[in-house]
Amino acid sequence: MAAFAGERESGGLSMRYSASKYRRRVVAVVVVVASLLLATGCRDSRHIPMKDGRPQITIMVGGLEKVIYLPAMLTERLGYFADADIDVQLLGEQSGATAETALLAGDVQGVVGFYDHTIDLQAKEQCIQSVVQLADVPGEVQLVSAQDAASITSPADFRGKNLGVTSLGSSTDFITQALAGQEGMSTEDYTRVKVGAGQTFIAGMNHDGIDAGMTTDPTVAQMVNSGEARVLLDMRTEEGTRAALGGLYPAASLYMGCAMIDAHPEIVGKLASAFVRTLGWIKAHTPEQIAEKMPAQYAGGDPALYVQSIRDSIGMFNGDGVMKAEGARNVLDILGKYSKNVQPVRDRIDLSKTYTTRFVEQAARAPQ
Repeated sequence: MAAFAGERESGGLSMRYSASKYRRRVVAVVVVVASLLLATGCRDSRHIPMKDGRPQITIMVGGLEKVIYLPAMLTERLGYFADADIDVQLLGEQSGATAETALLAGDVQGVVGFYDHTIDLQAKEQCIQSVVQLADVPGEVQLVSAQDAASITSPADFRGKNLGVTSLGSSTDFITQALAGQEGMSTEDYTRVKVGAGQTFIAGMNHDGIDAGMTTDPTVAQMVNSGEARVLLDMRTEEGTRAALGGLYPAASLYMGCAMIDAHPEIVGKLASAFVRTLGWIKAHTPEQIAEKMPAQYAGGDPALYVQSIRDSIGMFNGDGVMKAEGARNVLDILGKYSKNVQPVRDRIDLSKTYTTRFVEQAARAPQ
C-alpha cells in the first residue's frame, strides 16, 4: 500500500517512467520484427546491392539460349555491362510467368521477357515497365508435328488438339489463346500442355504429348531440319506477325518494377544504354559474327544450325530499343479479348504505365 501511495503521490514521475519504458518496449518489438523479416527473406523491391561502388544487378532471362533473348547474353559477351560500370548476373528461366514472380518478390532486379506481362500484371494491380523494347514481333513459331501436319493446317484446326506452351500464364499461352480465339475457340476447346522449351518441347512433340506447339529458335531450326515438324505460323517477321495477330506484337524486352525504376533512374539508364549498344551491334554484324560471340554450348554441337537459327530470327530485333505505340495497343487489344486477367479490366489499363522510352532516347543522344 505504501508503494502504491508513493506512486500516486508522485504521479508525474511515474507517468514519465512508464512512457520511457513503453518506448523501449516498442523499439525492441520493431527490432525483433525487422529481424524476422530479414530472416524470412523479405526484400525491398527497390533495393540494388552495391559492391566496391558498383551496382549488382540480377536479370532473369526467359531462356538464355533462345535466340529471341540473345541480346542479354550478347551484351555481357561484348562487355557493354562492364563499360556501363555495372555488374550484371544473368539467370536462365524457361517460363516468363516464373520470371515475373521472381521480379515481384524482389529476387531479381529485372527480367528479359515478353512485354505482354506488363499489361497482365497491371490487371493484377502490379506495376512493371518495359524500359528497353528489343523486338516488335514475338519471334515465336507455331510448329505442327510432321504426323499431324495434314490435319492441322491453320488455327481453325486447333479444336480438340493438345497445344504446347512454355507454361500456363506464359506469353506463348497468351498468343495461343489469341490464335484460337480468332477462330471462335476458348481454352475449353483445346488442351494447353506445359512443355517448356528446347529438349522438353521436342520430347513432347516426338512422343505424342502435343500435336502442335509454340517455340523459338534454335528449337525451330532443329525440328524443321530433322523433318520432325513443320512451320504452321511464323511470327519471326513483321509480315508473319501481322498476318497471325492483326498487327505488331512487341515481345522481347527488358522490364523492371516501377518502384525500382523510380528509385534508381541512373542505374536503369546505364542498363538501357548497354542494351541499345548491343542492338546497334547486331544490325551491323552478320549471323556468323554474332554466333562467334555467344557461348559455344548454345550451338548444341551444331554450329551451322545455330547460325541458321540466328539468321532466321535476327530480323526481329528493332535496332533502337524503342517501343512502337501501335504495337503496345495491339497487345492490349489481344489480351483484352482473350486474357481472363485483362478482359474484365481492359478499359482501366493505362498503357503509358507499361513502358517508357525515356531511357533508350537518352541512350540514343549520348555519345558512343
